[in-house]
Amino acid sequence: MRETDESPAIGATITVTPIGWVHNGRADPGNSDHWGAVPSTILVEPRFGEGCLTGLADFSHVEVVFFFDRLAEREHYRLPLRPRGRADLPEVGVFADRGPRRPNRIGCTVCEVVSVRGRELRVRGLDAVDGTPVLDVKPVLRQFLPGRVRQPEWVDRLMAEYFGG
Repeated sequence: MRETDESPAIGATITVTPIGWVHNGRADPGNSDHWGAVPSTILVEPRFGEGCLTGLADFSHVEVVFFFDRLAEREHYRLPLRPRGRADLPEVGVFADRGPRRPNRIGCTVCEVVSVRGRELRVRGLDAVDGTPVLDVKPVLRQFLPGRVRQPEWVDRLMAEYFGG
């Protein structure tokens, strides 16, 4: 395969339709810390039927894929930026940061399953505000998780309050 700076898919449009919506009472996308104890309900669209979440309660965690619909994409991604604009953190490229102002504004978070009832999935630790469109929900399987994760030390400083509190 030949490497080029241009892909035949440049300008292609991909359409996705939310499978459901987040409900949790947190409305401010700028309030971006202390997500760990936040309970959220994902209400799945009726088109999937009352049995669409059957079997999910047997899993401890799910991965929720969602759309950051409240914040615009950055104007460009060429220059590295400091995560959250913090001077104590190094500049990193867009793909070394998990912030919401990213290409396609897709977020994904592994959350604890609290309960499942019909089309309602209750989770804890989902870092998405009330009304966020959910694109997919997948059970977390050990076989997909890495045995060891390496990350730079600055990430611990960045994430110190993100899920805590």
